[in-house]
Amino acid sequence: MAAAVYDTIDAGGTLIAEAGTGTGKTFAYLVPALLAGGKVLLSTGTKPLQDQLFRKDLPAVLDALRINAATALLKGRANYVCLHRMARAEAEGLLPSREDVVHLRSVVRFAATTSTGDRAELADVPENAAIWPLVTSTRDNCLGAECPRFGECFVYKARREAQAADIVVVNHHLFMADLAFRDDSIRDFLPTVNTVILDEAHQLPSTAADCFGASLSLAQLLEAGRDTRALGLARAPDGASWITLTSHFERAVRDLRLALGSVGLAIGSRTPLERIERRGELQPAFDELDSACAELTRALEINRGRDAELDLLIARVVELRRALSNWSSALKKPAGDEDAGEFDEEGVEDNAPSVRWISVSAHGAQFNQTPLAPGKALARARESQPQAWVLTSATLTAAGRFDHYLAEVGIEGASTARWNSPFDFPKQALLYLPQLMPSPYDVRFAEKVAEAAWPLVRANGGRAFLLCTTLRAVDKVAERLRQLMALDDQQLPLLVQGTSTRRALIEAFRGSGNAVLVGSISFWEGIDIRGDALSLVVIDKLPFAPPDDPVVEAKIRYLRKVGRNPFSEYQLPEAIMLIKQGVGRLIRDETDRGVLMLLDERVLTKPYGKVVLSSLPPFARTRSEAEAIEFLTRRRG
Repeated sequence: MAAAVYDTIDAGGTLIAEAGTGTGKTFAYLVPALLAGGKVLLSTGTKPLQDQLFRKDLPAVLDALRINAATALLKGRANYVCLHRMARAEAEGLLPSREDVVHLRSVVRFAATTSTGDRAELADVPENAAIWPLVTSTRDNCLGAECPRFGECFVYKARREAQAADIVVVNHHLFMADLAFRDDSIRDFLPTVNTVILDEAHQLPSTAADCFGASLSLAQLLEAGRDTRALGLARAPDGASWITLTSHFERAVRDLRLALGSVGLAIGSRTPLERIERRGELQPAFDELDSACAELTRALEINRGRDAELDLLIARVVELRRALSNWSSALKKPAGDEDAGEFDEEGVEDNAPSVRWISVSAHGAQFNQTPLAPGKALARARESQPQAWVLTSATLTAAGRFDHYLAEVGIEGASTARWNSPFDFPKQALLYLPQLMPSPYDVRFAEKVAEAAWPLVRANGGRAFLLCTTLRAVDKVAERLRQLMALDDQQLPLLVQGTSTRRALIEAFRGSGNAVLVGSISFWEGIDIRGDALSLVVIDKLPFAPPDDPVVEAKIRYLRKVGRNPFSEYQLPEAIMLIKQGVGRLIRDETDRGVLMLLDERVLTKPYGKVVLSSLPPFARTRSEAEAIEFLTRRRG
């Protein structure tokens, strides 16, 4: 693999490489990239993986090769403390709760001692703490060079280091945001690198859909209203009736949320615009919000030049009004016109296929426009970049073929290569397909999953992941497991998604040594637990995306429209790539042993089941519960 990566860098080409678990793919791309010289951009799927690559893997390889190279870690601006906004929050002192006050003090102390300002280094303040938006910046509210603290700015310090470094580590969202010209974060240095390496590349199509699409949330609007009131009263108190103006604006935002409920959009729903039968009834609320937005803009314009932050708000409110107008226009289109779709974001091609859809939460809503073929935009971005590109992951193929992935990323002329895992799967692992399971569509399927898994979980003394395809199944499986533990008087630590953060649950699992973790899709990938702590992985069913999801539904229609088979070319390969991620949690090194339990009868009864099974590692296979238990207990003995 390292030789193939080196050749790709030397030729300035594109390599798409699948490397099974245990291949050592991180070293296999780092070594040739460092030996080839030039500037290297490394991008990975998540910020924790980004930190691991920067703080562990990269230093190890540099040390082994005795190469002295400057490295830099770059994240999106929301990951860095903004000294100006922090000082403003401290001076205003209008925090909603005592907890926010405590968190702000921690941030202030941290900012005085940190060299990076990276909030990941501050463990005292939770990731989802309400204080973070008040002490970090966005593209919309950053003053840039006009900021009084610009010389000390952590964001610009990180960017300067990135521009000077030989190796820069970013994440996919930041990388894609730059390609989509949605953020000015790394535009200065990205075109100058010699090599781009994209690890966890199976995530690129979904990240591209996010970054090349467009979204507008009611939370963004309310935040703009709050900022206008605070800045107006502080910097231009005589400039307008700020309280009256912003109260009117915020009321109009809330009225739009109420209107969404009145036309039938329930909390938790994700609805394509074309499926909202009474969508015309939303128009008055949009018109009222547009009017309030116009009043806000006029008041800000009158005070232009009095304060830099007030001036910045003008462009922000104008952009929000433009996005609202875009959606208001879409409401007026006859049903059926959405198939064509259009993009208004710069850097995205007009008339590209997309779907408009609305997601609703308890107090908010988000208006989304998602491209159905994001690979086209990604391919155009690739063509404009002269560097060598390497895209790699453990899961890029279905039944050994790259067809689906190549279609999703849209990149033509790439070389492809696969390297299987070096692990001895027939000896190290057993695939258990239990008999007499009901259909995955049965109303009691989740309870049956828990009942079928419990004998193995009990025999194994916990040490198990139960991976479900939906959050609803997580709750049902966990509840039935609690009942079974009580009946057998076996109280194993039961960790359930939603009861704590993902990181805290994983740490608790590692620490206990005999825990049972029940989780949904977010636990299927990016988790590396080696040894006896995890020797049983249970997967409830094939992870097909729900066909009524607005993006999935629209993509199925789009593929049919262009003459392709949605199931074999999209739904099945996507499910296979995801189940391969889940299966990959079990065997992490050459000494691991364990059982993979798959409870979906369709892998044996449906024609496509053979494709699924041929895509998995070559585990030994059984349908006998006794054999599966014997395999587990032999390991423990």
